Amino acid sequence: MTTRERVRDGFDRKLLAPLISGAVLNPVNSTIIAVALVPIGVAFGQPASATAWLISALYLATAVGQPVAGRLIDRYGPRRVFLPATALVGLAGVLGTLAPDLAWLIVARVVLGFGTCAGYPAAMRLIRDESDRTGRDSPASVLTVLAISTQTISVVGPALGGLLIGVGGWRATFALNIPIALAAFVLGARRFPKTAKPASKGSFDLDFSGMALFAGMLVSLLLFLMHPGAGDWYLLAIAVAGAAGFAVRELTHAHPFIDLRLLGRNGPLLRTYGRALLAYVVAYSFLYGYTQWLEHGRGLSASEAGLATLPLFATGILVSLLTGRREAVRGKLAVAALGQLAGCALLLTLDSSAAVWLLVVVALVAGVPQGLNSLALQNSVYRQANPDDIAASAGLLRTFGYLGAIVSSALQGALYGSAADTGGLHDLALLLLGIGAVFLAITVFDRSLSRSTTRPEKDGTDA
Repeated sequence: MTTRERVRDGFDRKLLAPLISGAVLNPVNSTIIAVALVPIGVAFGQPASATAWLISALYLATAVGQPVAGRLIDRYGPRRVFLPATALVGLAGVLGTLAPDLAWLIVARVVLGFGTCAGYPAAMRLIRDESDRTGRDSPASVLTVLAISTQTISVVGPALGGLLIGVGGWRATFALNIPIALAAFVLGARRFPKTAKPASKGSFDLDFSGMALFAGMLVSLLLFLMHPGAGDWYLLAIAVAGAAGFAVRELTHAHPFIDLRLLGRNGPLLRTYGRALLAYVVAYSFLYGYTQWLEHGRGLSASEAGLATLPLFATGILVSLLTGRREAVRGKLAVAALGQLAGCALLLTLDSSAAVWLLVVVALVAGVPQGLNSLALQNSVYRQANPDDIAASAGLLRTFGYLGAIVSSALQGALYGSAADTGGLHDLALLLLGIGAVFLAITVFDRSLSRSTTRPEKDGTDA
């Protein structure tokens, strides 16, 4: 075994750099594209409805790919999955930089989505493996660093994209992935520990049929939610049929992709996924829905709207820094729930003449649950998931987060119509208040949260 850097808590700090470099690949590409959509549309003569697929393609690929990558990581180890996945990110950067048309760019974003899927599950797997290696619980500071790094890169993504476009045009936002992927690959190759090969020969025990059914079910559902309409009900029917087929397959397969029996007995983890869905509906509604209203309803310019939302991100990061070392998952979630309700209630007080100080207050209040939920949900999965399935469980957490983002987008499309006016914002706020109330209820009455700091047994049952 190679010599490890030791500290009092036993965690190998040399793993932090590759761990963070992989985990931030997805959020930086999720946010940097926002400022590139308009110049890409101009370059290829495409409308906004067409360039929007650059966002949807990444959402779809990552929502499907995160738990799949997680399962492969649990099976073969972080190194064997992380390195080829990171190479895919570099390939996507090349494809995007040289793309001759929009179709090639969409393909590049799909490849990018699959390539970035391994970073976060690999990080969670490594943190769990380090705990097993040292015989001690991994320090809360490591999970906090992981959460803050993804939050921070999400904040700087749009500004970084604007800088790159100013220097090298929109293609520079794709080219950025080449050096980042190279750095992550080198760090992963040098510092990720090598793991023993699986005991079974080949990969025939992997549930590829279950993965395919899961992918078909989720893609159909997400496509329907992105553009719900009378002519798209067949997508919902396909999703339901896929879900039924997936359930039958997983319940009868010897080595299921997702062990539904085990997951069904782990009530705390299921409730965490439910909270993640609700939390991200609210979070993305503030991130995009509130920002749209600032421009359309309040009449701010794009740069002014960006400045008005900076307190939201800054508060989220500050809250994570201040509370990260404390394990109080239940307290974090309860305060986050109240913060969500307060933020949504404040939206009802806004109109086209709202004072600037009130806009700042809304952003500050909304930033509190952003920071708390990011930490608490991540820590909950780490504590509640079966240790053998931690990467797949972390991937599913991200899937529910993306599902929440797409639900939020669908709600905004239905309530805003042609413009994000004040009436639409108030309707959205009322709906979000209901969602926030459900989030509060399943947090306050969930007694398992007080036991979430105890590592689950290998059987993953609801202890």
